Amino acid sequence: MSCSQLVRDRIDPLVNPGLLGTHHIHQIVGGNSFNTTMPPLTSSPAALSTCTTCTFTDDFSNYWTAIMYFRARNGSYHRVPQLGSLYHEAAREGGMTIYYFPQFVSPKPGTIKAFAPGFRMRVGHPDRTKAVNESGHARTDPSYQPTALYDGITYTCLETPGTRFTNLSSTFPLHPCPAGILTTLPFPSCWDGKSLDSADHKSHVAFAEGGTVGYTKGGKCPASHPVMIPQIMLEIRWDTARFNDVDLWPEEEGKQPFLWSFGDGVGYGHHGDYIFGWRGDSLQRTFDSLECGRDQICGLPTQTIEEANECVGERRVVEEVDGWLERMPGDVVARD
Repeated sequence: MSCSQLVRDRIDPLVNPGLLGTHHIHQIVGGNSFNTTMPPLTSSPAALSTCTTCTFTDDFSNYWTAIMYFRARNGSYHRVPQLGSLYHEAAREGGMTIYYFPQFVSPKPGTIKAFAPGFRMRVGHPDRTKAVNESGHARTDPSYQPTALYDGITYTCLETPGTRFTNLSSTFPLHPCPAGILTTLPFPSCWDGKSLDSADHKSHVAFAEGGTVGYTKGGKCPASHPVMIPQIMLEIRWDTARFNDVDLWPEEEGKQPFLWSFGDGVGYGHHGDYIFGWRGDSLQRTFDSLECGRDQICGLPTQTIEEANECVGERRVVEEVDGWLERMPGDVVARD
């Protein structure tokens, strides 16, 4: 489904609840009840939102990531605009394309447990500065696979808007990409069956034993997290092509000019957050249905992308975000 951008803001109800003006700026999609504080049991997005930026109108969940910036040779910064993903080009401010995968290509009814009200989770490690693969091996280890960072987060250097499954890396590409950069963030697909959240927003969930994208490998859930849940994947297309003039790129060989709004100029720290907000049992009924097509959540009410674009959030931290900036929002310092 397409989810148009709701707002860009420096708030984070998952990691910094109640704080107005968090460390770095995010781009958020989903229900318009997104706020600084969203307690799990008393602030249901499905109950409090009056609209959603997603094409499925039962989905008032919130999904958010950091924003990408371009750093010029003179040290100034410019936000990298987003483009709607393939077939979702009309999404306001690009937004995200969001996938909900079953654990297996053809799951039996009842094998996938939809998220419970109040559920939330996170994927990625914003403080990660080194490469580690699925087995925890360092980059110097012969078993290291650069496209299999254990969170499954990848960057695609787009030769065309439709490029997929090639030109993958676990960091920002080191050369200009003709059609931009696509980032994908798959969330874990296994749950401990008890906790709506955990202190690190990760320990209550886990990736399947078969890999980070379970539906392609049919991986089993580990004994510690036996409950299969829908696997969410975020797909975001960044319009880096407008910055492809090599005269704008760093003169130093092996360096590239893009970084995340939390300062990561390599790319290992990319991360995403999720707060569940589907209305009623609509998500569970969908995963229990046998007549669904393989490439679409079926049996759910929808709105057009143009209608989703009309749902707009209010920015609570008012500051310069666009244009050429001397500093990124929050005065974040770049790290390479």
